[in-house]
Amino acid sequence: MTRSAAVIVATYRRPDFVRECLAHLERQTVAPERIIVVDASPDERTREVVREYPDVEYRRNDMGAGTLASSRAIGVQGVTQDVIAFIDDDAYAEPEWLAELLAAYDIPGVGAVGGRARNGQPGEESEALQRIGRFLRNGRLTGNFAADPGRTVLADHMLGANMSVRSDVLRSFGGIHDYYPGTCLREDADIALRARLTGHLVVYAPAAVVRHVAGDYAQGRRFDLRYRFYGARNHILLLATTIGCRDRRFAAYLGSAAIGIPREAVSGLAALTDAARPSLAAKVRGIGGGLLRAGADLVGTIAGLAAAVRPIDRARSIPPSVPARPPSDHDD
Repeated sequence: MTRSAAVIVATYRRPDFVRECLAHLERQTVAPERIIVVDASPDERTREVVREYPDVEYRRNDMGAGTLASSRAIGVQGVTQDVIAFIDDDAYAEPEWLAELLAAYDIPGVGAVGGRARNGQPGEESEALQRIGRFLRNGRLTGNFAADPGRTVLADHMLGANMSVRSDVLRSFGGIHDYYPGTCLREDADIALRARLTGHLVVYAPAAVVRHVAGDYAQGRRFDLRYRFYGARNHILLLATTIGCRDRRFAAYLGSAAIGIPREAVSGLAALTDAARPSLAAKVRGIGGGLLRAGADLVGTIAGLAAAVRPIDRARSIPPSVPARPPSDHDD
């Protein structure tokens, strides 16, 4: 079966990455019917890049940084193609990327397909082959999206840098939801878990490959305290708004957090006997690091529980229509 596809590229202040991303999308062996760039940047640099590609549509997200899911929601408006594929601005698709994503939909019952993201780390292709994109009984998620099991396998969630969903499946659960501010962690898992809850399969197709070069964050950096805070906060929101607070995995996650947060705090004490930290100052920093990480996890968890009482979906505030055309010299 021949399927049509639209590709959505959400971006914030990464014009050079967008240019390279679009250049790779031009080289696909199966061309998408539409490519849409959704730009949340406060400047015009990305718009100017998109002008270099006359067939690429440009859309604005005036909500700014920390609204990745809302950018995706803007991107899918008015899209009628069979499959919607999402790729990050700092992910460069190999020529067979879209063809391999679409091929995985030949498997009966598949509603969403995620692909592999190479990070250039030694041994990543063989790491945790049995735990790719799993939703565990303790309510936590596994990643391992650089692994290559050699075949398409079942998964529970996908990596936002390289994922796709059938348009009719996306519509069946109300489209894209945005409960995920800050670093936007967990906005990608939201789509996959909702697809699973509506009875569709989610699969991981390792032959659909992008090279993920990991551009700079809008604020902070990966795995800093801000990242940990939003990781804890947004995970609570993911669970509350998809499986619900009464699901046993929600309670199991809170139980694991109740054990893990004190353990993280105590982990800093290992600095006292760490030969790699010979000075007193280094040992103090090690102890303080454990306490800070535990504090970020605790405050994030509490913030997530508070937000779960009345979650706010920012994607619902997006106007119902946006321009569905390439930019022109007459755009304001």
